[in-house]
Amino acid sequence: MSLDRGVLVLKDGTCVEGIPFGGVGESCGEVVFNTSMVGYPEYLTDPSYRYQILMPTYPLIGNYGIDESSFESDKIQVEGFIVGEVCEKPSHAGSKKTLDEFLRGHNIPGLSEVDTRFLAKKIRIHGVMEGILKTPYEKKELPELKERACKLDTISKKDLVELVSTKSEVYHDAGGKKTVVLLDCGVKMSIVRGLLDRKINVVQVPAKTSAENILAHNPSGIVVSNGPGDPERLDYAVSTVKKLADSQLPLMGICLGNQLLSLAFGGKTFKLKFGHRGANQPVKDLNSGRCYITSQNHGFSVDPDSLEGSELSVSHVNINDGTVEGVRHESLPIWSVQYHPEAHPGPWENYYLFDEFIKELK
Repeated sequence: MSLDRGVLVLKDGTCVEGIPFGGVGESCGEVVFNTSMVGYPEYLTDPSYRYQILMPTYPLIGNYGIDESSFESDKIQVEGFIVGEVCEKPSHAGSKKTLDEFLRGHNIPGLSEVDTRFLAKKIRIHGVMEGILKTPYEKKELPELKERACKLDTISKKDLVELVSTKSEVYHDAGGKKTVVLLDCGVKMSIVRGLLDRKINVVQVPAKTSAENILAHNPSGIVVSNGPGDPERLDYAVSTVKKLADSQLPLMGICLGNQLLSLAFGGKTFKLKFGHRGANQPVKDLNSGRCYITSQNHGFSVDPDSLEGSELSVSHVNINDGTVEGVRHESLPIWSVQYHPEAHPGPWENYYLFDEFIKELK
């Protein structure tokens, strides 16, 4: 095979060719899809995508270029990127570079001219699976790539939070009178900005920070962030969240934070077949009965039956499949949601959750 081709080799032996763009080399990870029509700068830089090869289902990607103001972290977090068609000449006043230039700058391999509809249907039927993306490649390499792909570890065997969490405390000064400690499990910076915009100071701490050190900041409240991987691997974070809940301070969890809070109160989680990744997931608030359209990025969910007898109850559910989208403590200002209220580029109708949390701050 000519060296102007690249290939994705799935764990089950499926091989999909395409045209390389972006970085040159090889990456491996769990192959997942995202159904959003827009937002590729955000989800490429979302730490929740660590150890994942991402494929948007929207056919044309890159048409409005790259603007760093949209980034959710300081680098690309996905292991590889697969698209139907990559736009080589973006059209947007804020664009600083092309998608190809962006991936090349971070040496992340991309593959275009791929039948993404075929891959999305395969994942929906068989579930997410690991794979190897190699650009460029030669056909003689396929047997060896298939052999290695079938031996790849699942995402549940890796502690990915340790890779994406901040290595030291970071203080974000909003000039406000109240301060929140953010347990960084792979935080999207839109969460930080959502608090700063409301004049709440933020102390961003590593995921392995002890509850005692967190409480030593004398915070008005605590936020447990989103992040990658299997929540049941994160014993250290679960223990910390439990101790923080015992402090009775207002606590808000987002995405992985929702799962960690549930585990801290004795709940269980399970892996979804192909996850929720997109900007159009319908969620019902069981208290008000209202339906919200939400942005989501997660591959695990809380088992609602496991919360029976705990101090948590289910507050939100996904209308598509009935999975848990939020929990709330029966008496304390402690709650979480599985979706992203800070979503960029949207929908923005869930920003009210930040306002609710701020009203509860000490």
